[in-house]
Amino acid sequence: MKIDILTLFPESFSYLNSSILKRAQESGKIEINIIDIRAFSLDKHKKCDDYPFGGGAGMLMMVQPVYDAVKSVLDENATIVMPSPSGKTLNVESVKQLSKQEHIIFICGHYEGLDQRIIDIFHPMEISIGDYVLTGGELPTMVIVDALSRFVSGVISEESLKEESFSSGKLEYPQYTRPADFMGYKVPDVLLSGNHAEIEKWRKKQAIEKTKAVRPDLLK
Repeated sequence: MKIDILTLFPESFSYLNSSILKRAQESGKIEINIIDIRAFSLDKHKKCDDYPFGGGAGMLMMVQPVYDAVKSVLDENATIVMPSPSGKTLNVESVKQLSKQEHIIFICGHYEGLDQRIIDIFHPMEISIGDYVLTGGELPTMVIVDALSRFVSGVISEESLKEESFSSGKLEYPQYTRPADFMGYKVPDVLLSGNHAEIEKWRKKQAIEKTKAVRPDLLK
């Protein structure tokens, strides 16, 4: 999978060069390119924002630099994604669908957002990571990239995907590691029993109880 990220702040994406995502890139499972939108500005000061027509608070990203940045990486297989509070809320199903794409181009908005003509021209898939507003699209882009990368073949084990929250329609059961007793907080005896059938039964029960308590809407 190829991922191109268009941003005014390339330095924001150091996280993508760590841990699982770093190994995924080193093994060739995912290719991530960070493209600086300022490099496409025709302004001598590399200005990429301006006041909105009609007035209003804040500044808007200008259409020309973003348009040229998109065109520099656009191909017939590309899916364009724009993080936006106006988009459909990200969930495990949309993450799985994104993970199947050959090439994804992320447009990171900033300030008060993008000139509407970018949306009218490219018709990006608008995705929200929650009902709140951030200062830019960089953080939600990293969230989406991290989430979808886990479903790219070979990035993590199939077993891990089966057991985690949301994959089965429930939250994940509680997990423990050594020591078995920490300040009187003990690991449940069943997990130390070696009885895999009972452990599986316990885990299923705990997953249901946790989901009922925290996210009952998932059980409807």
